[in-house]
Amino acid sequence: MWSEDIRKERNLNIYNALIKSSLLCGSEIWRLTENNKRWVEATEMDALRRSSRISRKEIIRNITIRQQIGLEEPIMKEIEPKQLTWYGHVQRMAEGRLPKIALKWMPKRKRARGRPKKNWMEGIRKAMNERNLNECQWEDRKQWSLGVGQRRTTF
Repeated sequence: MWSEDIRKERNLNIYNALIKSSLLCGSEIWRLTENNKRWVEATEMDALRRSSRISRKEIIRNITIRQQIGLEEPIMKEIEPKQLTWYGHVQRMAEGRLPKIALKWMPKRKRARGRPKKNWMEGIRKAMNERNLNECQWEDRKQWSLGVGQRRTTF
């Protein structure tokens, strides 16, 4: 990937197959904190800079590097739709399935002092509000995937 002999298109294919898939592995169930977002973005940009053979000492913006490679959006734009797709999938499961039980589970210990940490479900509710999705829309799989933005508009 770091070789100068590899074309831009092949380099993008390698990035999608190896780096992007590794970074997004299991992202459906991540609790997206600011630290997690920064870590993923930094790792992505490190790989893109290396593949473009651009040092951090050369002061070039991330947007410019993405345009040179041919990427439109950062990798973080793909995590929320994946999480919403997973949420709809789990909600359609039978009540006795383990993922559905884990989704509804609440710990019984006393919380620490201070502001409670945001959980995964709060991130899902925020993403649903941004896309104007209601709580029970996951029942219709086609409408849910259209609202999430994962699928095409016609079937």
